[in-house]
Amino acid sequence: MKKIGILFGQENTFPQAFVDRVNRINPPGIFAEFVTIDKVMQGADPGYAVIVDRISQDVPFYRSYLKNAAAAGTAVINNPFWWSADDKFFNNALAEKIGVNVPRTVLLPSYKLPDDTTDKSFRNLIYPFDWNSIFEYVSFPAYMKPYAGGGWKHVYRVEDKDDFFHKHSETGQLVMMLQEEIDFSQYYRCFCIGGKDVRIMPYNPKHAPHQRYQADYEPSAELAARITEQVLTLHQHLGYDFNTVEIAVRSDVPYAIDFSNPAPDADIHSIGAEHFEWVVETSARCAIERAIAQKPGKDNLTWGKFVHPGRAKAKAVAAVEKKKTAAPKAKKTAPEKEKKTAAKKSPAKKQQKEK
Repeated sequence: MKKIGILFGQENTFPQAFVDRVNRINPPGIFAEFVTIDKVMQGADPGYAVIVDRISQDVPFYRSYLKNAAAAGTAVINNPFWWSADDKFFNNALAEKIGVNVPRTVLLPSYKLPDDTTDKSFRNLIYPFDWNSIFEYVSFPAYMKPYAGGGWKHVYRVEDKDDFFHKHSETGQLVMMLQEEIDFSQYYRCFCIGGKDVRIMPYNPKHAPHQRYQADYEPSAELAARITEQVLTLHQHLGYDFNTVEIAVRSDVPYAIDFSNPAPDADIHSIGAEHFEWVVETSARCAIERAIAQKPGKDNLTWGKFVHPGRAKAKAVAAVEKKKTAAPKAKKTAPEKEKKTAAKKSPAKKQQKEK
């Protein structure tokens, strides 16, 4: 029997609905439950074929637990190693390389020195920064937000350079990004599950949180196709199994604004009953597929195209090394060769064949 577990925190509606849906589908030899943990031994199998992670971004203990589970063969959704390494600034750089439209963005050093550092820790940093070039590149108004944040925390809209310096002074030790504002006519939040299923949801970030999914526009067939293509391209390279991408549309051109949301809001009260039903059904079937494919003790994580070449190269090197160290086949001696040749020419063998 294979178990699918869901690891979660304060959310209520999605985890229970997910477990109930998997068990209602009732795939042979598979069932779902809430993850329970009473000890974590190094390398030990936690007992789950699949774990859906909804909380480790806030609980470091859980993130380490999930890495340990992955090492034992659990298929963790999302990959805890990639999630730990990823950040929003890198996402933008990667998107630009793979042909996805993104706003112009720069990385900023923290306003205050990190703990346990001094000015000497930053000898490579020329300060003040070349602010004029930065402001010319991004232009105002702009948005300033954490390079690895989420949940719309510490997001600032800045009107000009004076406003920027004032608001940057409030960010403390946070490493921030300054990003071009996309003056959008339409905005969408898109779920992508399993790297292949996309749900485009009208969304307006200018509204109050409880009203953001109440947007009065829908994408044309052509725009929906372009958005879907960009969302899938991003996920193929990032390797997330469960994520959302925010898309702002300016002059009919979709721009990916935020696409590092591996534990996106999936509460029925915020996304609405119709979207909720799609997310529950699609995520349940995705987890079941992963459980069926899961091989105990093996690497069952999803790795995107950005890191896959390195993994492929490592496998190739390992294969070559294995071949080098393999025991050479014993060469046949002269008597053995003569014996084999004689057997081929044996009249008795020839008669048996003719019979």
